[in-house]
Formats: sequence, C-alpha cells, structure tokens
Amino acid sequence: MTVQDLRDVLRERAAGPSPANPHRHDEVRARIRRTRLRRRAVAGGVVSVVSVVAAVVVTVALLPGTAEEPAATTVTAEPAPGLPERYTAPDGTVYRRLAATRLVASGVKTSVTVPVTGNPLDVAARCDGEMSAPPRILVNGRNTGPQGFAPCPKDMDLRPLIVPADAKEVTVTFDRSTSGGGCVTRTKNGPCEPVKPQRSGWDLAVYEWIPPARMILPEPVRAMPERLAGKKLLAQFRGVWPGRSTFEMQVVGTGDPVGIDQICSGALAGRMWFTYQIDGQESPTRSGCGIWKEGPFPTAMEEFTVPKGKRVTVTGRVGLWGESTNRPVNWAIGVYRR
Repeated sequence: MTVQDLRDVLRERAAGPSPANPHRHDEVRARIRRTRLRRRAVAGGVVSVVSVVAAVVVTVALLPGTAEEPAATTVTAEPAPGLPERYTAPDGTVYRRLAATRLVASGVKTSVTVPVTGNPLDVAARCDGEMSAPPRILVNGRNTGPQGFAPCPKDMDLRPLIVPADAKEVTVTFDRSTSGGGCVTRTKNGPCEPVKPQRSGWDLAVYEWIPPARMILPEPVRAMPERLAGKKLLAQFRGVWPGRSTFEMQVVGTGDPVGIDQICSGALAGRMWFTYQIDGQESPTRSGCGIWKEGPFPTAMEEFTVPKGKRVTVTGRVGLWGESTNRPVNWAIGVYRR
C-alpha cells in the first residue's frame, strides 16, 4: 500500500456523506486492507516486509489519534479463552480481566504480572477434564492463605487475591507442581500401584473489580432448620457483615455434643469464615458458610463436647476473606443440641 493508494481510498470515501459513526477510522482502515488484498491478487507478487512496515507507518501518520496506548499489564502467558474479559457478579459488580493463562498438565506452573491500583483483585479458575487438585496461588512467591479453588470447577470459581498493602504490581503464580509420590492398594494384600497423573486443563485469570458506589443489600438469609442432624435448634443468631461479627450464649450440657452450623446470602457469601469458642477454648479450624436457596440444607455442622450439667459460654466470630466494600453479606448461625 502506497501513499497514493491511501489517497485514492480517502478520496472515494469523501465523495459520500459523512456517517455519524464513532468507528469511522476503523472502517477506513478496513477498506484500506481490502484494497491492499485486491491489488496483491492482481499483481500476483509478494509484498516485502519492508513495504508492509512502511505502509503501517504511513497509515498511523495520516490517521492521528487512532493508535491505542499499550496496556499497563504485563502478561507472561497466553490469555485463556475460557474466561471472559469482563464479568458481572450477581450483585451487579463488574469485573475486568487484567491477565490470563492456562495450565494444561500437572507438574507445571505459570505466572502473570498485574498492576495494583487500589481496587480489589480476584483470581478466577475454570477446569475441564478429570477431577484434579487445584493449583496453589502464590503472590510474589508466597502463599496467599487457605482460600484456594474448588477441585476442577466447571463454572468460573472466583476467589479473593490478597496482596501486600504497599505493592504497585504483583506476580501471581499458579502452581500445580507436586513433590514425593504415592500409590494405591486396590485389593487386599495386593500391590501398591502408582497413582496415575490427573488429566485436566485449567483456565486461570486475575480480575480487578471496582466497589459499587452504593451498598448493595443481599437477599435475606433463610431461617435455620428447627431440627438438624438429629438435634433441636436451641438458638439462632443473625447479622450483616461487616456490621455484626460476634455472638455469645450460655449452654447447659446434656452429655451429647453441641452442634453449630451457619448459612449466608450475598455475592460474597462463599468468602465468609466462622470460628467458635467453648469456655474460651477455640475450635482448631475455621468453618465456611453454606448458601441455602432450595433443596436440602447444606449442613457442615461442627460439634463440641459439653459435660452433662455443665454451663458453658459459646462465642463465635465472623469474618470474610478479601475486601467487601459496599458488598455486605447476610449470615445466620444455629446452635443445636439433643
């Protein structure tokens, strides 16, 4: 494409009315490409690399303001086609993809580098193939905490990305490498056969989301069941995170374990965590939160032994992984006993 070719095309376009089209320059460039292809076909020749470069330079010079500035994101892997460039959460919050990659086999890892602008960051995953363990998430080479992906999620699984407070950019590594070995005995006194590698592909991405300008209230949480796992509901507590984050009650033991369970509602409900204490002795684990919209109650009851006739104080603390600006979560806790 020469300067004269470009002038011919522009002269031809100038003969007609100007369209009210914000993509006018895009149409001109598309017409230039079509003209160039037709002339190549007639000539039957091969355009040299130097000619192509010169044509690009001339086009940019004659169409100022149409070139896009390079993005600030540095990507060290190919984008993943299975995760969208933009995603809208159930509460209307819009996510923008900063970087993406794909892991196609176990025993490998890959990294992407993204800017930290002050807006919250999430990581996303989608898996195809056989059930497999999820990759570890590392930020600048360090673990981000226990909030890993579900095993081989078929739908997009979003988790909060915890970054250093003063970071301007971070390198996020998805690591499926393993160490050691293992085997399985399939029959009594049979040989221990090596575990076969799991075949699955993982689409992975880092997203940025902007907190809503106004608080988005989630749907009300349902009432806890009156009976659960053979136990009767003693009391239930409700709150809205981050407005309320603790509860306390007295329980008299009957010799049977005391059970505690919880449910939540809201776009970030799956990020809630709960810890419990019985007379000051804290549970060794943090419980997640079930989401109950229909069907059987998603029970994950935690039980504590309370001696018969002893009065104990049960306390609980509620928290959330990652940020939740203007995205509250409704929660409910039920205490059960036979």
